[in-house]
Amino acid sequence: MDDVETRELRYFVAVAEELHFGRAAQRLGIAQPPLSRAIRLLERRMGVTLLERTSRRVHLTAPGQVLLTEARGALDAVEAAIRRTRKAARTTPHLTLALKPGGDAGLLPAILDRYAASPGAVPVDLVFSAGERAAMVRDGRADLALLHRPQNDLTGLDSDDLHTQGQVVLLPEGHRLVGRVTVSMADLDGEPMARWPESRPSVTGHPVADSNQLLHLIQIGRLIAVVPETLGEHLPAGLTSRPVPDADPVTLVLAWSQSSTSREVAAFVSAAVAT
Repeated sequence: MDDVETRELRYFVAVAEELHFGRAAQRLGIAQPPLSRAIRLLERRMGVTLLERTSRRVHLTAPGQVLLTEARGALDAVEAAIRRTRKAARTTPHLTLALKPGGDAGLLPAILDRYAASPGAVPVDLVFSAGERAAMVRDGRADLALLHRPQNDLTGLDSDDLHTQGQVVLLPEGHRLVGRVTVSMADLDGEPMARWPESRPSVTGHPVADSNQLLHLIQIGRLIAVVPETLGEHLPAGLTSRPVPDADPVTLVLAWSQSSTSREVAAFVSAAVAT
C-alpha cells in the first residue's frame, strides 16, 4: 500500500478524539466533506474499518483504537524530529531544562555552576512544568528534565540518578495525624490524596496542576499529599509535615532523549552527576 501521510494521521486523530466529524473539521480548519473523504480513503488504503458511523454517533473500532495510539506516537516523533532539526540549525546553541517548581532537591544551583564552568558550556533555559516534563523531552521542547522515579514514566528516556530521599506527608493544621511523630502509609488509607499530571496511570487521587494549587488544597483540608522530604521544608503557615518511613524512596533523576547525540547534553549530564 502507499505510504500513509502525516496529514492523514492528523485528520484521523482529530476525528478519533472528537468522535464527531463536524467538530474535528472545525478543529482542523477544513470543511467536513473533504475530511470524511480523507478518512474513507485511508480506510480503503489500509484495508480496515477504523470508525463505525451511524446517523447519531461515531465510535472507534478495535483497529481504530490501535491506530489512534500509534498515530499519536508517530506525530509526536515527527514534531520532535522537526524541533531538534531546527534547534541544530541555530547559530547560538543553548539547552532547555524542564523541571517542577521545588523539584530539584536543592541541587540545581550547584549543577548550573558546575556546568557553566565546564569547557564549551552554553546558556541553559529553565522551563517549569508540573505535568509535561517527560513529554517535553520526548517531543523536543526540552533537552533535559528533572524527574522523579518511580512517580514519572521514563519510557523513551535515558537517565542518571542524582539524589534519593524519603517521603513526608503534608497535612493541614488540626488534621487527625498531626500529633504523630511519624505516619505510616496504612494511616493514610481513605484519605483524599493528590495526583500529579505526570503520575503513572496506577496512581489515583485528586488531580493537581502545580505546587501552589496543591498547598492551597491542603491548607483548606481538601486533600493531603505524600511528597519528597525536601518539599516538606519551609512550608507556609497552616501546613505541617510528618515523615512516612514506609513510603517508597524517591529518586531525583536527570533525563534526556534516548536518541540524543548532543555534546551539550552529555556535558550537562556529566556536570550534574559530578555535583
